[in-house]
Amino acid sequence: MGEEIERSRFTPEDMGRFRRALIEETQLVQQWLEQGRFDEGGAVAGFELEAWLVDEYLRPMPINAAFLQRLDSFLASPELASFNIEVNGTPRPLSGNVFSAMHAELQATWRHCEQTALDLGSQAVMIGILPTVENEHLNLSNMSQMERYRALNREVVRMRQGKPIVLDINGVEHLHVTHRDVMLESAATSFQLHLQVAPQHAVRAYNLCCILSAPMVALAANSPFLFGKDLWDETRIPLFEQAVPVGGYDGAAFGPIRRVTFGSGYARQSLLECFQENLQHYPIMLPVELLGDPAALHHLRLHNGTIWRWNRPLIGFDETGRPHLRIEHRVIPSGPTITDAMANAAFFYGVVTAMCAQPTKYEDEIPFDKARDNFYKAARSGLRAQVSWCGKDHIGLQGLILQTLLPMAHAGLEQLGVSGSDRQDYLAIIEARVGSGSNGANWQRAWVAKHGAKMEALTAAYLERQQQGQPVHEWRV
Repeated sequence: MGEEIERSRFTPEDMGRFRRALIEETQLVQQWLEQGRFDEGGAVAGFELEAWLVDEYLRPMPINAAFLQRLDSFLASPELASFNIEVNGTPRPLSGNVFSAMHAELQATWRHCEQTALDLGSQAVMIGILPTVENEHLNLSNMSQMERYRALNREVVRMRQGKPIVLDINGVEHLHVTHRDVMLESAATSFQLHLQVAPQHAVRAYNLCCILSAPMVALAANSPFLFGKDLWDETRIPLFEQAVPVGGYDGAAFGPIRRVTFGSGYARQSLLECFQENLQHYPIMLPVELLGDPAALHHLRLHNGTIWRWNRPLIGFDETGRPHLRIEHRVIPSGPTITDAMANAAFFYGVVTAMCAQPTKYEDEIPFDKARDNFYKAARSGLRAQVSWCGKDHIGLQGLILQTLLPMAHAGLEQLGVSGSDRQDYLAIIEARVGSGSNGANWQRAWVAKHGAKMEALTAAYLERQQQGQPVHEWRV
């Protein structure tokens, strides 16, 4: 979904042409896997950070076109709403001082963003859901001026046969609103981690990313409020899933197959299974005419970009044109600080690596339905959640992270050759945050408990502390 398209209206002929190309490219990926064409090198890390632009009242400010023109950085791009932006990091091998290097790069880019926003009478904020956003902000006049977003909205409305989108979230409080377009999606912003893996490790890595989604969403939770309501610890999860409520073909269009999804099961033999599922179960949303060599996989990659698994397999290419496999881990919210984000990254990459190296087959110990249930429990209750883990039910996530997963993270980063200073500095933040229970969601709730449900004042207090840069467990209430 990252590239612009030329038009937003399509014909049945467009659909047929696109589907034929999609079949050809899916078969091509199968051939490449059988022939060993994919990069078999070491693990590589990357990220995408989504953020908000706000006005003097700390409400969404729809100026991303002017902002990006003034910023003039290849690392930044627009998002669905014109008050959201995305910042990317340079992919780096997972070794040495990788996290401090990622930190320094993102810090420099973010400072440029902050200054650019100030020059335009705005401020930039990293947070999963902006407390001051209201339903009326999420309208088509605030959609970024790009054809791909207009086309996406039109197709969602068509697939739903004109039925309104209903947002119904039961949390601490209850939220029930209706909407007519996909702009609800723009209320959720993320910190997405990319893990490039060799094909022989890809199945295990993908499955483990699914299993780790519960602890990751709990320790990073930063989105308790939406439209003034106190909902889940990570309200982004039900918000995004309900914001694009379309599914598979025909009778399944309103059934259990969803385009925003935890997935249908673990991978078994190859990540090709996910792309075959894309072909077989998900209608094409953007059948644009994409010219060029089929080996560029334009159709396969665009179609995959309209299916939002919380752990999404990706295919990319290096500067020589060699393909590689990546997993995009999408469960982490934006914020609270760059330091917190890098700590989340260090923990994630370390635990995935350690679990991949262990003889325990976690896919057997934690069946997919248990991993999925764990994820939604963790999104709802955060570090207070009780989950199923390796045959045991009602395991507290807070204790699981501290006693079992944190030592794995240290071991995994050491195995990768990450420097001792990076291991200690960033994992110490996870230990302190989880030990104190002070993630972003809990800080926001504690602030409201003390000062009242004043969303503008909450956002001001949050932004002040974000700009000071200390990790969230050190924030005063």
